Amino acid sequence: MSGSNVWSRTREKLRLFPELFAQCAEEGAVYGKCVTATTTGRQELKKDLCAKEFEALKSCFTNAAKKRAK
Repeated sequence: MSGSNVWSRTREKLRLFPELFAQCAEEGAVYGKCVTATTTGRQELKKDLCAKEFEALKSCFTNAAKKRAK
């Protein structure tokens, strides 16, 4: 496996990220609101507080990537 080939594939995937993420704007906004609401003041984000919202965002992003790969 060539090192330069790995970097080329990685760069291509990173270039696609904004396009794929844009397809999940609603899920991203919901997740962001959850994080903001649960970290008011100086509170730290605790594990699983926004798990449902994160899973929805992750699922959307995965589906968008699969559609793009076809």
